[in-house]
Amino acid sequence: MAFPGFYSGVSVLCLAVVAGLLPFASPSVGQNLELRGTLDRSATDSIETGAVGAIPYDPISPGALPFEDELDIEPDAGFGGGEISADELEETPARPPALSGSAPGARGNPRVGPVSDEQPQRMNQRIQAVQGSSLRRGDNPYAPVGFRIGTFSLFPTVEQGLTATSNATNSPDGEEALLSETRLQLRGNSDWSRHRLDFNSDLTYENAISGDMEPELRGSVQAALQLDISHSLTGNARIAYEAERESVNSPLAVTGVDRQPIRHRLTGELGLEKGLGPLRLAATGQLTRETYGAAQLSDGTEISQDDRSSTLALARLRAGYELSPALVPFVEVEAGRRTYDESHDSAGYERSALRLGARAGVAVDIAEKLSGEISAGWLSEDFDDDRLRTLSGLALAASLRWSPMRGTNVFFDGSTTVEGGSGNDSGSLLYTTRLRLEHELRSNLTGDLSFGAAWRDYEAGGHDLTLHGQASLTWWLNRYAGLVSRIRHERRTSSDEGREYDSSSIFVGMKFQR
Repeated sequence: MAFPGFYSGVSVLCLAVVAGLLPFASPSVGQNLELRGTLDRSATDSIETGAVGAIPYDPISPGALPFEDELDIEPDAGFGGGEISADELEETPARPPALSGSAPGARGNPRVGPVSDEQPQRMNQRIQAVQGSSLRRGDNPYAPVGFRIGTFSLFPTVEQGLTATSNATNSPDGEEALLSETRLQLRGNSDWSRHRLDFNSDLTYENAISGDMEPELRGSVQAALQLDISHSLTGNARIAYEAERESVNSPLAVTGVDRQPIRHRLTGELGLEKGLGPLRLAATGQLTRETYGAAQLSDGTEISQDDRSSTLALARLRAGYELSPALVPFVEVEAGRRTYDESHDSAGYERSALRLGARAGVAVDIAEKLSGEISAGWLSEDFDDDRLRTLSGLALAASLRWSPMRGTNVFFDGSTTVEGGSGNDSGSLLYTTRLRLEHELRSNLTGDLSFGAAWRDYEAGGHDLTLHGQASLTWWLNRYAGLVSRIRHERRTSSDEGREYDSSSIFVGMKFQR
């Protein structure tokens, strides 16, 4: 049974709800449809009786249906007469309310038709920058842009300045000097889809403006290639070369000469890494070639150092277990042989030796926060000559990078190096470590603070401890040029007072990059 009063009340309530929501509708709807503030009796009667004079309904949305008065319905059907089915009520739209100033008999209670496939145009569109897109948050406006050659990106840097030092040779007998220092750097990387090639080169030239010091040239270059052979097999190759003059404070320095020999070191590595579930296996072969030039006396006479040239061949095996993608503990063993070009040195000793080592450590890779590895173990070289004692000791290594926040990087490096000896001295083990903090004080001002230590343990007894600290600032005038200043202090203490020294220096110059 139909209840006309009930349906009339529902219709009035719907009109009130629609009237309350229209102010929040889009401006186009608000400009074309207005609900009357109050509903009079005539308007209500017109809704019930279907009065003539309403605005014709013209369906424009796909699937829209005509009004109920345009359908083929019996006169006695609807609110006042016979019953209408629920399906007909659901599918029959009501006429929208009359526009302001239209006939009072216009129908209300508009029905919302199907949603169009076309999205309405946004009224608040984002305005683009006048001069192109702005820099992203991670972009550094003073970072080098480099240049491209084929599929490689190159980043050259030139640094030129003056260094005032209290000890030009970092030795017990070093004197004050003013040096002109020029440094060239070139680094680059490939832009390949799968594999990767990185390389870096460094060349430094020093010449004395005042003080007793000969011009010095030293440099290094290295390249590393990573081949993604398959999803679980990776190939690695590395080659490195460095050349520098033997330091006068080195235990291998030739006494009584005017110019120390130049040492050349060439290193090549080939390796494979394989993943088997959580297991991480690696095999690496390494070949290191060291040669020495001749030492020079003050009168120009040269003393050959060919008996110090050697070749070290090593094989390393590593096995690790992935506890998580960020943590992989591992163990590593190595075996090899150091062979000298001459079977006996100038003192008549056979210095060729068998090399053995083992270490355990952990590799970490926590996204961009912390990466690298650290390890500890044991290392020894057993000489062919029985008169020389085996050189062995603790082996430490580390290479970690930590980024606690944006613009701040912390580097920690450590290594163990086997140094040869002369005469009946087997040599020494040199442990070096350095902690460096790099921080962007401002977008155009970068600070760098580093501390380092070196411990030399002689097999024959005795030790050297070298400590150094350095602070530097780089103020970028623009993306391509900046002012650089550095201050450094170094001090060595030793069981032999004849090897102790102090050295302080300050550098001021310009840095150019591309």
